[in-house]
Amino acid sequence: MSLSQTLLLGLIAGGTILLGLPLGRLRAPAPGLRVLLNAAAVGVLLFLLWDVLSQAWEPIDEGLAGLHTGDGSPARVAGYGILFAGGLAVGLLGLVGYEMWMKRRMAATARPYGPGAMAATEVRALQGVASWSPARQLALLIAVGIGLHNFAEGLAIGQSAASGEIALATVLVIGFGLHNATEGFGIVAPLAAEAETQRPSWALLGLLGLIGGGPTFVGAGLGHGFTSEPLSVAFLTLAAGSILYVVVQLVGVAGRAKRNDLLAFGLLVGLLAGFATDAIVTAAGV
Repeated sequence: MSLSQTLLLGLIAGGTILLGLPLGRLRAPAPGLRVLLNAAAVGVLLFLLWDVLSQAWEPIDEGLAGLHTGDGSPARVAGYGILFAGGLAVGLLGLVGYEMWMKRRMAATARPYGPGAMAATEVRALQGVASWSPARQLALLIAVGIGLHNFAEGLAIGQSAASGEIALATVLVIGFGLHNATEGFGIVAPLAAEAETQRPSWALLGLLGLIGGGPTFVGAGLGHGFTSEPLSVAFLTLAAGSILYVVVQLVGVAGRAKRNDLLAFGLLVGLLAGFATDAIVTAAGV
């Protein structure tokens, strides 16, 4: 399969993330609906967390099994283990550090005079994402985590197409496309709480979709050119760390609503949606 055809497959698989984004423009959803949307997003993200960690752990598991048969290499296992732990730590702790840094810098803007005050140029430098509402910043973090995950999916599509496995590549596109449709819903779930007062623009939704789905297209192009298992593991663990951070944030939001019934139901719906869409990829033997 040619590069242009492979890129088209990556575009289709990543573009379906746009299908769930219009939910972010719902006006004044009922409080119960907001809790349900948030919980379902957590369910989808928990599935993705399991999915990316299981894929990233696979080379380590194979290497450990090889040690018993004499075919494995301790250095290879150790190398992948370090890569696994490092990617997970960077993805999780990096976002924690960024959040703490952002809070300190934004707090400094409240001191316009005296020691510790920010210069006018520094204040302007923090405009943009730093001035977004917490819900929009959380939606952005979700999009980034999903984008890292989708880059690895794009690599799988590109590598399948380049090796001539057209049927497998097609099934991967269908399965990943269904996944991305549910992921788009997960991105905009935090925005439901502020839709009444600050309805997200189509431009913002498009940006979030590009961040979350665009890496599928990029990964498909790179995967067509070469195969790199370490690169795939690195992006998968980075995605897992960032998704784990976002799940903690969303669970905190859901807990404040004190609707454990809706939280449990939404989690179940999100998890089942993730596993149901993954069934197509599993059926292909991936």
